[in-house]
Amino acid sequence: MKERDQVRRDTLRLALSALHYEEVASGAPLGADALEQLLRKQARSRRESIEAFAKAGREELVARERAELAVIEGYLPAQLDRDAIRSAADRAIAQSGATGPADQGKVMRAVMGELRGKADGKLVAEVVSEQLARRAG
Repeated sequence: MKERDQVRRDTLRLALSALHYEEVASGAPLGADALEQLLRKQARSRRESIEAFAKAGREELVARERAELAVIEGYLPAQLDRDAIRSAADRAIAQSGATGPADQGKVMRAVMGELRGKADGKLVAEVVSEQLARRAG
């Protein structure tokens, strides 16, 4: 607040409000894992808003949501890059014996089990889909 960073202040207030709401709903303080999950949910919400606002041509709102997303991501562990996800997907494909896109669910379960909290599920799904398409064709 002393820095007069309104975006950071407002974003943290919203996150603290969501945290308080979850604590009241559960009746107990949240642990570190639950807090991280809450922040990931907040980040996912911002990403979805960015997509929607971009489609509607609302660039000022896109910029605001991106700034809020950057604040939230500052409190989350670093996410894996596409190459690391591709390596995990290749291992899961080899272990499961997947041969094509029909096996995506089986591969996704294995990959997300390994990468939960380390990579965005949407990006993982894209990479798995690409790798299975390569194998099939």
